Amino acid sequence: MNHFEVREGELWCEEVRLSQIAEEVGTPVYVYSTATLERHYRVFRDALWEYEALERPLVAYAVKANANVSVLATLARLGAGADTVSQGEIRRALAAGMPPERIVFSGVGKTGDEIAFALGAGVGRINVESEPELTLVEAIAAARGAPAPVAIRVNPDVEGGGHAKISTGASASKFGVSLAQAPVLYARAAASPALLAQGLACHIGSQITDLAPLKTAYLVMRGLVEKLRGEGMAIASLDLGGGLGVPYFQQTDPPTPGAFAAMAAATAGGLGLQLIFEPGRVIAANAGILLSRVIHINARPDGRKFAVLDAAMNDLLRPAIYDAFHDIRPVAARAGARTPYDVVGPICESGDTFARDRKLPPLARGDLLAFMTAGAYGAAMASEYNSRLLAPEVLVRRDAFAIVRPRPSYEEMLAKEVRAPWL
Repeated sequence: MNHFEVREGELWCEEVRLSQIAEEVGTPVYVYSTATLERHYRVFRDALWEYEALERPLVAYAVKANANVSVLATLARLGAGADTVSQGEIRRALAAGMPPERIVFSGVGKTGDEIAFALGAGVGRINVESEPELTLVEAIAAARGAPAPVAIRVNPDVEGGGHAKISTGASASKFGVSLAQAPVLYARAAASPALLAQGLACHIGSQITDLAPLKTAYLVMRGLVEKLRGEGMAIASLDLGGGLGVPYFQQTDPPTPGAFAAMAAATAGGLGLQLIFEPGRVIAANAGILLSRVIHINARPDGRKFAVLDAAMNDLLRPAIYDAFHDIRPVAARAGARTPYDVVGPICESGDTFARDRKLPPLARGDLLAFMTAGAYGAAMASEYNSRLLAPEVLVRRDAFAIVRPRPSYEEMLAKEVRAPWL
């Protein structure tokens, strides 16, 4: 469910017309619904909290999905923690008001500076993903004179995810340590005075629409917890990652948070430890759209029609790199039969194509189109490719809206670069 609905012949976000936002802010522009963000977070959290066996786990929102500080602050007010993968994301979470003890720091390539910053900020735990990284964290913590809270991220050799590029749990992927390495590294962490061994972690992929691989991975992790406890090691927490998919296609019916929670309780419940879940896409995706305007319709003699938009692959990269589908809806649909369009952007690359032969109502220059389910991995992955200005971000709450990241000017874009002194 989201709060983008057609009323009075056009598409609204909550109590605001999208056409009003386009008129006042310009296009392309990302628009987020506060009500949808809040609802999706509560539904996910409450589904987990229904099961006593899950012991009211920490829900640490995956910042990489949508890192806008206002989005994070909206979730922080509901009690969300943060799953972060860089110093910048930690800083965003802190700026949004997320308590440091509810922040998890993951990632395969943490630098020494990032680790030192995370420890200085008091993050709740660092998910260590390799032996060299464990050595680095240990050395930095020893120099600081305070033990570093760590968990060992395990690669359970279970593949999951809606695309090969977002599948992270197979043995060939770069993430985590093997099941064979995990006990050795955990024992080392538990024995080190510079480390506070808290538990284990895993994350097998993103846009998962079948609970079977998650169930398999969770059972693997449960077995590892029991094995380590059997060897006399204390395990206080288990981070099971995120990855639950969303319906980009109308015919897609991913598992509900309720079904996910029931599976989690059956596989990982009752262990007497803190569980951590890291939803991102399932919270943010349906809470946002990318609003764009038709520049012109290029009708070829062979009958093919190109709808050329002012949004491009630099604004919404997912179709270009994942062949991702986004529902495209006219803000105010014209009467007439639906006809196939190739929906494209203005960048000089064939990859700057959002959809081929997409059947849409008749389109004309100036029409507004909304790319649905664009709140996750949309603005977060945007760039200034072709020296195009970053699209602004707008947050709607009931009948009000605010620009929460303004569109920069060309002068501001150019001012970020400094000419070499010999030029």
